[in-house]
Amino acid sequence: MLYFWDQDKDKLREECGVFGIWGHNEAATITALALHSLQHRGQEAAGIVSYDKRHFHSERRFGLVSDNFTNKKVMDRLPGESAIGHVRYSTTGESAIRNIQPLYADLSLGGFAVAHNGNFTNALKLREQLVFDGAIFQSTSDTEAVLQLTAKSKKNGTVARFADALSFVDGAYALVALSDDNLLGARDPFGIRPLIIGKLGDSFVLASETCALDIIGAEFLREVENGELVVISDAGIKSYKALNRLPERKCIFEYIYFARPDSVIDGLSVYECRKEFGRRLALESHVPSDIVVPVPDSGVPAALGYAEQAGLNFELGIIRNHYVGRTFIEPQQSSRAFGVKLKHNINCEVVKDKRVVLVDDSIVRGTTSVKIVELMREAGAKEIHMRIASPPIKFPDFYGIDTPQSEQLLASTKSLTEIKKFIGVDSLDFLSLDGLYVAMGHPQGRDPLNPAFTDHCFSGDYPTALIDQGIEWPSEPSQLATHDTH
Repeated sequence: MLYFWDQDKDKLREECGVFGIWGHNEAATITALALHSLQHRGQEAAGIVSYDKRHFHSERRFGLVSDNFTNKKVMDRLPGESAIGHVRYSTTGESAIRNIQPLYADLSLGGFAVAHNGNFTNALKLREQLVFDGAIFQSTSDTEAVLQLTAKSKKNGTVARFADALSFVDGAYALVALSDDNLLGARDPFGIRPLIIGKLGDSFVLASETCALDIIGAEFLREVENGELVVISDAGIKSYKALNRLPERKCIFEYIYFARPDSVIDGLSVYECRKEFGRRLALESHVPSDIVVPVPDSGVPAALGYAEQAGLNFELGIIRNHYVGRTFIEPQQSSRAFGVKLKHNINCEVVKDKRVVLVDDSIVRGTTSVKIVELMREAGAKEIHMRIASPPIKFPDFYGIDTPQSEQLLASTKSLTEIKKFIGVDSLDFLSLDGLYVAMGHPQGRDPLNPAFTDHCFSGDYPTALIDQGIEWPSEPSQLATHDTH
């Protein structure tokens, strides 16, 4: 039988990564390399739009960057010295070729392509109004609202029109856009979603993370500020405070899980932050034990920090298989926990007869945790003490993270004691919310009146209005049903 198992359903998923470059004779190739380094931010689809001073060229494909943008024939179809790219999971809009970004349209001022990381919390309301006014939507992606608003704007010039469009959207976003004359980058007024500026020779680049700069050999210049619009052209780079700038609140989950550990955000090493979460966790909830074992791969830095603080040995008690796709053929006489065994195997000699501290970055539904604990019991672990390097996730996200509804979040429906019993561990504890802030360099903990980060998954404190909450996106436009086979 065909077996479908996706561990990521039990993990929060970042939805997108973006990249843009202006003024490089290998723009598309550089973009493909950068997207490869951002692959962790979205593995459903990838796309690149390039511009050769006369025409725009687009390639949008399902699958990984390495599956689609290493073919010379494909890359030859993307000429030009400017390009933007995108990797995606889908939050709003179904998995269809029309929703793969960058999205492109011919406007009165010329061609315009846009790629988006985040989520507009008023996208449905905008869509309803735009359709009422005569707009024709070709996708179910919230990103298309930016194209429609830019096209509709009466302002003079692409930059002014783009800024005007952004004045109508709410939520969390980092956008890159490509026109005939420039490369544009914009970040939401809170700076929730990340966007940085780099320099490669004489060329400027925009990217979701610093790891994208590393792979192409670019120099990090700075982060795009919250509420900032940057314009890159042959004349250089200009900055506009185009949006109503609000107190900065970066997404705390970039540090906990989403960003690659070798990235730097706001001057802080993501890897060192995660180790510090583990150290703080050990200070808050240490338990007598023999070894510390991470749930790979995301739990590794926190486990290292925990082990260092607790004076325990760090051991790879779980080995992850990195070469398993999202579908697999299950034998009819399948073993128990077949799905989890595809990706995780217990290193029996390490955990046998040991009191184990099992460290993970977060718990969403808890189903994978249950299976891993079962396998560790079978391998002979004497005690299993689970420690989570973040607070309990009790609230869904509406800013570009794929989270279940509250009733599917384990910590939203169960007490600590109930979660412990559900997972089957001898003890369980989470990093406190104040402890998370202390680890991030805020010694007084979280200021409830002025929190430094967007932490709504833990606190329920959403920084923006959730205008579309409770309204479902149409899975298909009523006018057309598609059967994409790419």
